[in-house]
Amino acid sequence: MPKQSGDHTGTRIQEQRRLAGLTQRVLADRIPYSYSWLTQVECGARPASVDFTAAVARALRIDVTVLTGQPYVTQLQEDRLAELVRPIREAMDLYDLGDDPLVTTRSVTELIAAAEELCARVRATRLHAAAAALPDVITELTVLCWRAPTTELWQALASAYRTAHDITVKLGFYDLATVALDRLGWAAERAGDPCLAAMRQYFRGLVYFREGEYSIGLRLVRSGHGLLGADGSSRAVLTVAGQLHLGGSVLAARAGEADLAAEHIAQAREHAERVGDASKLHWLNFSLVNVSLHEMSVAMELRRYDEALRQAKAIRLPATVATSRRAHFYIDRARVELELGRGEASLKSMMAARRSAPEQTRYHPGARETIRGLVHLSRRAPEPLRAMATWIGM
Repeated sequence: MPKQSGDHTGTRIQEQRRLAGLTQRVLADRIPYSYSWLTQVECGARPASVDFTAAVARALRIDVTVLTGQPYVTQLQEDRLAELVRPIREAMDLYDLGDDPLVTTRSVTELIAAAEELCARVRATRLHAAAAALPDVITELTVLCWRAPTTELWQALASAYRTAHDITVKLGFYDLATVALDRLGWAAERAGDPCLAAMRQYFRGLVYFREGEYSIGLRLVRSGHGLLGADGSSRAVLTVAGQLHLGGSVLAARAGEADLAAEHIAQAREHAERVGDASKLHWLNFSLVNVSLHEMSVAMELRRYDEALRQAKAIRLPATVATSRRAHFYIDRARVELELGRGEASLKSMMAARRSAPEQTRYHPGARETIRGLVHLSRRAPEPLRAMATWIGM
C-alpha cells in the first residue's frame, strides 16, 4: 500500500471546521451532505469530491484552495512550478507601464501566431512548454499594444491572457488565474470584441463553480449572453453562446436545478447543430461531442451516477477531441465509477487520463481524490494503483 499521509483534504476540512468552532453535526447541517458523509471524508474513508469540497468551503467562508492544498507542495518542489509561474505573474503585473523602447519584439504576424500556438499547446496539455513560452509573448504583445495599438493586437493579447488563465488553473494557482481574467477583460475592452468579453464571463462563472457560489456563476453566464447582443447569427457568436450554455448547465446541476441544467444543454445542442465542429474557434472545444460530455457531467453533478455512467459508455471520442477534454472525460468517468463501487474500472479510467494528459491529470484535484478513494476501497492496493498514488503525490 502507498504510504498514507495525514495531510489530505479531509484532514484540512477537519482542521478548518475546528478553527471555525463547529462540530461535525453543525457543519453537516450547513452543507447538502449528510453527517455520515462528512465524517467519512474527514477520516479519509471517502474521497472529498470537488462539489463536496466547494460546499464545505462555502459553509466555512474560506477559499477552496485552503481545503485542497493547492498548489500541491509535492509538485511545487518536484516540478519547480513556482519558478515556472513567477515570470507569468511578473509579465501580467507590468501591463500598465506603456511602451518600453528597450524591449525588442517579434513582428505582429509572428506574435499573433505565437498566441495561437500557446492556445494549441494548452489544449494538447503541454502545460510546462506553454508556461515557459508565455511570459515573453505577453510582454512583447503588451509593448506592441502600447506602441502601435490595433484591434488584432489587442485580441492576441487577450488570447495570451486567456492562456495564462488556463495554465494557472490547471496548475492550481487560482489567485493568479483571477488576475489573468482581469487582464483579459482589460484587453477585450480595448479590442472592442464582444466574444472575448463574453468568454471572460464564462471563465468567471467557472471560478464561482469551483467556489460553490453557483447563483453568482449563473448570473455571469447570463451577463455573457447579454454581451453578445441580439445578433446571434455569426458562427463565432453562436459558439461562444453555446459554450456559455454548457457552463450554465453544470452550474445549474451543482445548484440542484435539474430543469435549468437540461434547458442549458438543449440550447447548447441547438447551437452546436448549427455551427458543427467549432472546437478550434476561440479554442473552446465547442461541438456536439462536448455537449454530450457536459450532459454526462450534469448527471454526475446531480449525483445520478448510474445515468452518468450510461452516458459515458455511449460517448465515442473522435481523434479530433482536444487532449485536455479527453483527459477531463476520463477523470469524470473515474469519479462516477468510484461512486458506484467499480474500483477496477475507475482505476482504468484514471490510467487512461494519465496516458492522455499526464501533466493535467497530475495536478487535477478530482484525480487526486479519486485515487485516494480507490486506495481506501482496496483491501490490498494492486501495483498499478500503488504506482498511480505515488505518481500523483500521495
